[in-house]
Amino acid sequence: MGLMSDTRPTLFVSDLHLPPETSPLRQRFLRFLDGPAREAAAVYILGDLFESWIGDDIGLLQYAPEVAALSALTARGIPVYFQHGNRDFIVGRDFFDLTGIAELPDPHRVDLHGTPTLVSHGDLYCTDDRAYQRWRRFSRIRFAQRVFLMLPRARRERIAGGLRSGSDRAKQNKAENIMDVNPGAIRGGMAQAGVRRIIHGHTHRPGTYDVELPIGAAQRIVLPDWRDDSCDYLRIDADGITRQAAPA
Repeated sequence: MGLMSDTRPTLFVSDLHLPPETSPLRQRFLRFLDGPAREAAAVYILGDLFESWIGDDIGLLQYAPEVAALSALTARGIPVYFQHGNRDFIVGRDFFDLTGIAELPDPHRVDLHGTPTLVSHGDLYCTDDRAYQRWRRFSRIRFAQRVFLMLPRARRERIAGGLRSGSDRAKQNKAENIMDVNPGAIRGGMAQAGVRRIIHGHTHRPGTYDVELPIGAAQRIVLPDWRDDSCDYLRIDADGITRQAAPA
C-alpha cells in the first residue's frame, strides 16, 4: 500500500455522517467521488461515512447512489480504503464485495509519499471516556452484531435511533476534554507503529497538532467533519498537505 512513487494525490475524508434521506451532504459526496477522487492515487474513508448503518440488507438500498459511485470509482482502478467508525461499525462484507472497497483495520500504518503514517477513525484513542470505550468494545463483538442483524428492520431502526439520542444526551453531560483523544494514548499508538504522523477523525476538531515523541517531533492531523456549509477533505501529495473543499 506504499504510495511513494505515485505523483497523484491521496485523499482523506471522515465523519461525513451521510443521512439515509436525501440531503445536500450526499450530493456533495457524490460530486467528490465524480471529481477529485477520480484523479487520486487512493481515497481513504476513516469512519462515519454514514450517519447510521443498520445492516447491509438495508444500507445498500438506502445508500444506493453512493454504493454505485464507489463501485464506479474502484472499477476505474482507484483504490478506496475504509475504516469503521462509531456510527457505521456494522458495515459488512456485502458492502465491501459490492463496492470493491478494501476494509482496513484500525489503526493501520501506510506509507504516504514517503512518510510512514498511522491512520485511524480516532475513537480508539479517546480513552478518558471510559463509558464510551466499554460501548465500543461491546459493539465490535461479532456475536452481538449477528443478533442485532437478525432483528426486524423496524426494531433495528428503533435501537439505532435510541443509541444516537443517548449518545447526544451523554455528550451534553461530559467534559469536553474526555471526548478528545488522550495524549498518552496517541503517543503510545504512534510509538508502537514507529511513525511521526497520525491522521484521524471522530473528534470533529480539525487541525494539525504537535506531538512530542521520544524519537522527536511528530504530527497529529484531525480530519474535518462534514456539514451543510463545510465539506472538506485532506489532499496529500509530494508537495505537502492541503485542506480542500469538495465540489459544490
